[in-house]
This record gives sequence, C-alpha cells and structure tokens, in this order.
Amino acid sequence: MRKVVLGLGISLDGYIARPDGAVDFLFMPKDYSMGSFFAAIDTAVMGRKTYDVALKMGGGSYHGSGMKSYVFSHSRPPGERGGVTFVSESPKSFVVRLRKSSGKNIWLMGGGELARDFLKEDLVDELYIGMVPVLIGEGIPLFPRGFPQREFSLLENKTFSKGLIALKYARVRKKHKSK
Repeated sequence: MRKVVLGLGISLDGYIARPDGAVDFLFMPKDYSMGSFFAAIDTAVMGRKTYDVALKMGGGSYHGSGMKSYVFSHSRPPGERGGVTFVSESPKSFVVRLRKSSGKNIWLMGGGELARDFLKEDLVDELYIGMVPVLIGEGIPLFPRGFPQREFSLLENKTFSKGLIALKYARVRKKHKSK
C-alpha cells in the first residue's frame, strides 16, 4: 500500500516557517541528501498556503519535478491548472482514492493545518523530519493543536554537519482483534 509520508524541515522549537511563510532559516548541509526520500515518492500533496509560498519562491510558477502534485484548497475550484491538481474533497476520501492507484509513496509536504487534518483522520504513515539547530521564536507550527494522540516508532535518526538531524518515524497502529 502507498504510504503517506509527512516530510518537512523544522526549527528546534517546532516551526516549519516564519509567521509570513518564509523558510530562510532552513538549510541543507552538503553531506545531507534527500535522494532516497525522493526515490520513494511520486506524488506531492500540500495545502494552498504552502503552494502560494512555493509559487513565490519559484518566481510565480510551480514545477513539481515531474511528480504529480495536489493542492488542497477551499478557495480555488477543483481541477488541474498550472502543473497541479486542486482538490476540495476530504483528506480521507482523497487518500483512499489515491492509494487505490498504483505508484510510490505520497509526500505530505505541508502545511501545518493540512498536516493536522491528515493526523485527525489517521492518514499519516511516516514522519520524515529534518530538524535544524535554530530557534525562531514564533511562526507556523508543524503540529497545530486539534488532533488526537498518535503513536510513532523511531525508524532512523541521522546527524549531519552543521547540526542538522534527520528523524524518520513509522505510525504505530494497534491491530484489531477479530472475534
């Protein structure tokens, strides 16, 4: 089954971006590579605010590096435009439908509100978090309030130069006993 992987860079104090959406505090040292992560995914999912920031960073156009990209939005009509497909359905029905199609894992790339919605519906199978040694004091949290407790187990932790730590966790779900 295709896994949903929440993959983001964060500050030590848990922020994915500054209050204005800027991610200037994030960095990737030379000895860090996301090659294996990108080799395992073929689909990206993001919220509309994250998409808007990506557009600004890309100079007004979005290129999903060949992977299928979906944007959850309440303000834009559903359909394919500009290299992405806008979605207005619930995360659960979307993921159920997407998992039925063949492909690699699905990258949930942000933002915090969409991550919360996916966690509420228990749709996140793995976390892949790059933590940079910076405290920014305020910003957009990776995990905003409003979802039930979810258990994860550590799969991998790696330390890189400049203090970056990459953490990989798998969702632990209790097995249902059949009678």
